[in-house]
Amino acid sequence: MSVHPGAHAFGRAAEAYERARPTYPAEALDWVAEAVPLEAGDPVVDVGAGTGKLTRLLVERGYDVVAVEPIDGMRAVLAERVPQARVFAGTAEAIPVPDGSARAVTAAQAYHWFDPERAEPEIARVLDPDGALVVIANVRDKSDDLQSRLEELMSRYRGEYPNRNWPDKWGDDHPLFVPEYREFRHEQLLDRETFVERVSSVSWIASLPEDENRRVLEETRALVVDATEPIRLPYVTQAFVCRRR
Repeated sequence: MSVHPGAHAFGRAAEAYERARPTYPAEALDWVAEAVPLEAGDPVVDVGAGTGKLTRLLVERGYDVVAVEPIDGMRAVLAERVPQARVFAGTAEAIPVPDGSARAVTAAQAYHWFDPERAEPEIARVLDPDGALVVIANVRDKSDDLQSRLEELMSRYRGEYPNRNWPDKWGDDHPLFVPEYREFRHEQLLDRETFVERVSSVSWIASLPEDENRRVLEETRALVVDATEPIRLPYVTQAFVCRRR
């Protein structure tokens, strides 16, 4: 099973990821359900499911959910926290489900890790003829001062992703999918230690040498040393529903 080297650090950061990463706004899931459309009982494959941040929301809405995650540590947390989903090892480039078996394939905070040349035809294979690819991502609202300073700190360590510029390619000329896009506001409330874990859960931070990792987390803690709890982190949640051509 081929996984981008930068993603392996998620195995070490799985518990921090589960505690500190934000969930997704209900309004975004409401829109997805209407746009696909999805009803209770429909089969949904959540790819790059991580620790199940989106998976559990899909289960709560009554969908028949298969969760696919390549990293052992992440998958272990996912299976423990979302036992209602069927959890499999796999990648977006090799999804372990039959042809045409999914009403929707979802990818939350993961699409930048996919190899689009291989993943997009594989996703199309998995979808039924009227199905849709759903991509959701929480993006830091850089108009917020704290998010802006956090972005400045973390950007020094950001590595390369296989599909780093993926939103720019979803135009009307995409060969496989026709995208529809919406934005939603979202806010995460954290205490100081969870704020630091939010940073430690990032793969490029988790993969740093121990001394450098410690220094980055100390810088992170300094950003909120005088902050009033709960600390508020605003996001723009980007949601794409991409129907098959």
